[in-house]
Amino acid sequence: MKLVSYCPVCHYHYNPLEARVLDESEGAHLIFVRCGRCKSAIVALILNGSFGISSVGLVTDLDGDEIDKFRELSSITADDVIANYEFIRGGELERVVGL
Repeated sequence: MKLVSYCPVCHYHYNPLEARVLDESEGAHLIFVRCGRCKSAIVALILNGSFGISSVGLVTDLDGDEIDKFRELSSITADDVIANYEFIRGGELERVVGL
């Protein structure tokens, strides 16, 4: 796969043995790779579907363990977003950080 064969930042070719599979299920693999040259990292989802293999990836500043940690958290709900908006809008953030 082109996406996980070289670094999107510096174009250095990854060592395939350094790729870490974070999760896999029913034809989908979540992969983490850190560049040996520039130390940037990507997390990629590789899917094996009825139309062939496809992938999507993104550059991240997280490491593999942090991705595992955040993957296990519950999803953010609309109520969470509203509560945070009201917290910030109501001036609570300024009181908490002392602005």
